[in-house]
Amino acid sequence: MALAALLIPIGVCHAEDRKIDTLLTPDIGGIKQVIEIKTDDSRKPILLFLSGGPGSSMMNGASAFTDALKSRFTIVQWDQRDAGKTLKLNPSPVPPSVAQMGEDTYQVIQFITKRLGQEKIYLLGSSWGNVLGFDMVKKHSGLLHAYIAVNPVVSQLASEKELLRILKNRFKDDPVASAELASVNIPFKVDEDLFYLRKWLFYSEGKTFVTGSDFKTGFLQWSKTWSPVWNEVMATDLPETLNEVVCPVYFLVGQNDIQTSTAITKAYFQALKAPRKDLFLFEKSGHQIHRDEPEKFQSTILTLLDRN
Repeated sequence: MALAALLIPIGVCHAEDRKIDTLLTPDIGGIKQVIEIKTDDSRKPILLFLSGGPGSSMMNGASAFTDALKSRFTIVQWDQRDAGKTLKLNPSPVPPSVAQMGEDTYQVIQFITKRLGQEKIYLLGSSWGNVLGFDMVKKHSGLLHAYIAVNPVVSQLASEKELLRILKNRFKDDPVASAELASVNIPFKVDEDLFYLRKWLFYSEGKTFVTGSDFKTGFLQWSKTWSPVWNEVMATDLPETLNEVVCPVYFLVGQNDIQTSTAITKAYFQALKAPRKDLFLFEKSGHQIHRDEPEKFQSTILTLLDRN
């Protein structure tokens, strides 16, 4: 036994040492930010999720859309500044901005690659998360095996105009909806513009709670932090600013998504130059593919791993 022990190389890593299920709170952008890592083998490639929102988290309930992915990936969730567990830990000392959160994203990637001893990651952006994700594709593509864009923000000003047109037509026989939608200005001038647009979008999806006063109060509270950021997003136009990328990029698009226009996303995909690209359409999904079709969502991502 003693001889056998001497023959084990110094620094050997046992299987149990490679299992990780932890919450970390590194300094990112001047504050503590919460990062969750889950894997049964830390040598598996990293898949980092960039949550939608802004101001929301994908961390709670993530098992519903990551259980199959865990077989091939090390799953990393991150609660962005002023969202989820990071907000509970410490609010941002400065108003969030696209530039600040883009820098946060870069620091998070640097942290997890160093922590897990890997040079590159797979990066996935959901909705608003694509504002940060495509910024990484543009500036730091060398850190990415591939980028996965899920119902991405592409040309949001055009998308919001199209959404307003659809909702006006859908609710043309509803006097309350018609009056509120008629008051909406695009570009938005006041927080109520976005509120009424989202209220009737969510109502059209069956979320009747949006007609209550609590929803309006909560939404306008959210707006105090996030409407300046969303106005920045409204100025984002990827066809004008990013027409070629140097890493593989894959689009996962809900056929029934009217929040980020499917037609606009398809047109951008067709025009975008990339070393490898593909678009996967989810016929039963709207804006939340990972919730609407979690099994197909995961199986699609697993096929991408075999391509890179």
